[in-house]
Amino acid sequence: MFSKQNRSKKEIRTLIGAGTRVNGDLIFTDGLHVDGLVHGNVSTEDGQPGSLSVSEEGIIEGDVNVSEVVLSGTVKGNLEANERVELGPTAKVIGNVIYDLIEMASGAEVNGKLIHRAPGAMGLPGKSAASAKTKKASADKEAAEDSLEES
Repeated sequence: MFSKQNRSKKEIRTLIGAGTRVNGDLIFTDGLHVDGLVHGNVSTEDGQPGSLSVSEEGIIEGDVNVSEVVLSGTVKGNLEANERVELGPTAKVIGNVIYDLIEMASGAEVNGKLIHRAPGAMGLPGKSAASAKTKKASADKEAAEDSLEES
């Protein structure tokens, strides 16, 4: 498996304890540990590096977008990490996993796609290009409609 010695350790500054339920999006800095339930998206402040760990009892019902994830619990949504994903033997993801580097223990479940992307890239592969084409097409359509109205 992967060497555990060269991993960056982020300080856990935020803890969602067992028996705690958070409703709404959660934005954090540095490290977050979840033992309870988060009903909303989880991400770091302005795309800053951040580490998320979810215990066996922890559940996130929403999308996750951080740099590092150590998952032993459940994520019901897409999980995106621009550095590393570690899925423990009790981990369960109901959604896609977008990753740069992944470590998956025997017993971990992913009910979705595993999508590898280039190191440091953000978002789904090809999504930004498709989004740019859509924006350009919309702008072209608006310009054509404006010119028709002026005629």
